[in-house]
Amino acid sequence: MFDYFFAQYSTYPLHEVYLELVAVFFGLCSVWYAKKDNLLVFPTGLISTSIYAYLLWQWSLLGDSMINVYYFIMSIYGWYHWTRKKDDVEEFPISIMTLKEKKMAVIIFIATLIFVVVVYLYFNKFTSWYSYLDTLLTGIFFVGMWLMAKRKIENWIFWIVGDILSIPLYLAKGYTFTSFQYIVFTIIAIYGYLEWRKILNKNNLPL
Repeated sequence: MFDYFFAQYSTYPLHEVYLELVAVFFGLCSVWYAKKDNLLVFPTGLISTSIYAYLLWQWSLLGDSMINVYYFIMSIYGWYHWTRKKDDVEEFPISIMTLKEKKMAVIIFIATLIFVVVVYLYFNKFTSWYSYLDTLLTGIFFVGMWLMAKRKIENWIFWIVGDILSIPLYLAKGYTFTSFQYIVFTIIAIYGYLEWRKILNKNNLPL
């Protein structure tokens, strides 16, 4: 069992194994802080995403690499967005999506798919099912990160779906630590949704 999950690491550059472990640690911290609606979600996320952007490019998962570059940028935006206050009151608390935001989410998803397909075709990387799933995940996670930066509760739904789909992708590619990370991500995301829903209910906001 151990060899099945970890034997592939014997052929990987040692620095990539260490980097993956560091990225996993800070990635888990980031999702935990997101669950707690804590601002530390962003600095921990910046560390994890910057490492993964490099690793995923090395692993030829171009879509996921671009996801992490996007995460990095959106983390900076989200950090600013979450700290905005008016008269010492949070200007953008946890809320639900408006109709306009739902339309924008669809646009982001479709535009992301088109962009990633073009990139994969340009680099001739549509060589296995990994590439197609990676393309779909890019669209899902782009929307999820945008919604999280805007503090919309629906972000957790996108994270849950994307995290579940990521588990077999990384396991099949041989990146066991990252696959296990997504199992934990899924669990935390479910609890994150429930916790944010309690906050909405407490503030008497409809779901």
